[in-house]
Amino acid sequence: MENLRNRAVQLYRNIQNEICDALEELEPKQKFLVDNWDREDLTGASGGGGETRILRNGEVFEQAGVNFSEVHGHLPSEMSFKLTGKKEEQPFYATGVSLVIHPHSPRVPTSHANFRYLEVGEYSWFGGGADLTPYSLNLEDSSHFHQELKKACDNVSPAFYPKFKKECDEYFFIKHRNETRGVGGIFFDYLGKEENDKLDVYYDFSKSCGHSFVKAFLPIVKNRKDESWTEREKEFQLLRRGRYVEFNLVYDRGTHFGLHTNGRTESILMSIPPIAKWQYENDLASTDSEKKLQEILRQPIDWAGKV
Repeated sequence: MENLRNRAVQLYRNIQNEICDALEELEPKQKFLVDNWDREDLTGASGGGGETRILRNGEVFEQAGVNFSEVHGHLPSEMSFKLTGKKEEQPFYATGVSLVIHPHSPRVPTSHANFRYLEVGEYSWFGGGADLTPYSLNLEDSSHFHQELKKACDNVSPAFYPKFKKECDEYFFIKHRNETRGVGGIFFDYLGKEENDKLDVYYDFSKSCGHSFVKAFLPIVKNRKDESWTEREKEFQLLRRGRYVEFNLVYDRGTHFGLHTNGRTESILMSIPPIAKWQYENDLASTDSEKKLQEILRQPIDWAGKV
């Protein structure tokens, strides 16, 4: 698997560079801060490391984090059981790129993506995906995002988009709120775990999806970043960000994996927005647009089929 590891590392470094370059083009002053870090394994030995890039307080992006990591070591028995069904401690290797982008404007959606390759014991697989979390409903934006992801899926198999779109809606579901985190995208995991002969196919799929992110998200940012917005829209954004935090801390697999493998806490929690808000009410929506968005979050629709 050494060759596949090397290819995955190079792929995810390239995706990190590509996305950071695209985001910096929209910021006239702020650039990414680069933080290289090392990880200590649970045994005390060296456990790899990574490079976290953070852009904060820009004119467009309140915070954008794009993280590359390549880590290895021993997986605790509890996490090993969750991933493989085996209760004993096992060796693991993981590399990937993950990002979360929180804009200033409530007219610009938050977006998240993650593409990764893992080995645990005898198993190897690819996982990841990308999704969109708007605070101001725009059907055209959501449709564009999904259509670009569908193109990336279709490059490898036309069966992938409908399957992984459905899995995304199911994965990014906040059970205690009975709603999805956003308008979805694609989500896939354990690709190749039971079919190692197809790992090269799933590498190509990870590559296609990873390189599609800029085309899926950046046009939305460019189209919406200069639109005016109201204080009510900003308030709604902060309340919806609270739901984003709830999902990431309660349900997100990547967060749990990182925290249970002695990962770097700052890099793991870079997905949390700098400012969020909670208030004592179950229904956040007050305007017709907000109510329509909340309705969609409770009943996902076919975005790629919309014009």
